[in-house]
Amino acid sequence: VELAWRVRARRPDGDHAPWLTLTGTNGKTTTVGMLTEILRAAGRDAVAVGNVGTPIVRVAAGGGADVLAVELSSFQLHSTWTVAPQASACLNLAPDHLDWHGSFAAYRADKARVYARTEVACVYNEADPATRVMVEEADVAEGARAVGTTLRVPAVGQLGLVEDVLVDRAMHAQRHTAAAELGTLADLAHLTPTGSAELVPDHVVANALAAAALALAHGVAPEHVRAGLRAYAPGAHRIAPVGTRGGVRYVDDSKATNAHAAAASLGVVPAGTCVWLAGGLTKGASVDELVAAHRDRLRAVVLIGTDRAPLREALARHAPEVPLFEVPPGEDGQVMPRAVAQAARAARPGDTVLLAPAAASMDQFADYADRGDAFARAVAALAEEEGHR
Repeated sequence: VELAWRVRARRPDGDHAPWLTLTGTNGKTTTVGMLTEILRAAGRDAVAVGNVGTPIVRVAAGGGADVLAVELSSFQLHSTWTVAPQASACLNLAPDHLDWHGSFAAYRADKARVYARTEVACVYNEADPATRVMVEEADVAEGARAVGTTLRVPAVGQLGLVEDVLVDRAMHAQRHTAAAELGTLADLAHLTPTGSAELVPDHVVANALAAAALALAHGVAPEHVRAGLRAYAPGAHRIAPVGTRGGVRYVDDSKATNAHAAAASLGVVPAGTCVWLAGGLTKGASVDELVAAHRDRLRAVVLIGTDRAPLREALARHAPEVPLFEVPPGEDGQVMPRAVAQAARAARPGDTVLLAPAAASMDQFADYADRGDAFARAVAALAEEEGHR
């Protein structure tokens, strides 16, 4: 990332393409995808780069884009020193990658680097005080403003929610007396498993508001926010239904590689109806709070992965009444089929079997996508078995 900033090419107008940077423990890829679609709806040649997959050096050195939507991991931020984004955001902060950073304080410090040298707007999450403190402590360009996002009615200087309407009271010229409409929950309904505006999860709304704030800081008009949110299609393995078998829904959220992300998935499942498939590499993070907060959602738990002990022990402490099954690691490629078969036996009609591992995947899979694909194949195999009975 640092190299990309230093070798970025100039556009035909002589200026560099501005960077809109964002980080966070969870929601980065979704938010950068929303941001890119909003920018494109406004007619910008926008490219999503960085941790999202496209090599940032290639795009920055090429110089063709109007603006870059830059997803940054804590690892990438650790080695950035001169990047000066037009606008920046930290979506949230929760313990993750502590095995690499060594401590939560070090992890937080690297995340906070996203705000350094910001020129126009530093976007923070009002519900996560740590992100506001990061902005207050950041060394930014003169005139850069702090812009908060909230799921409540926004104050001046914030984007928020008024009933089912997303509104801006930060960038809007009349923000002291009025709010600009950006969209409604109906514009996000396609991002829920059921397609219902009433069931749009809070984290999806929060991501949309952060994307909108970054785009508005770039100069995008409010009407383009709605168009971009409608155009955004979520990536694979993010709370994606993969089938229904015997009245049981199977949902793939393999992208939930930490407790914070898994909490977002568990939080939208009705109480007592979730068979949770979890486990992998927990990266030194605690899962106690996750289990304690969502124990009432659980019908049963199926654990996979080489690092099952933290989850097993947290369940014993906070949810000892929930049936627990474990599928030990194996070299025959059958871990996921065995886990899905066990989950199917534990589930009842109306339940949801949810793959939200709260852990990384590299102990037994190439990556989270490989893990999610294995889950989908195992669910499909259930249907084949039913057809042969």
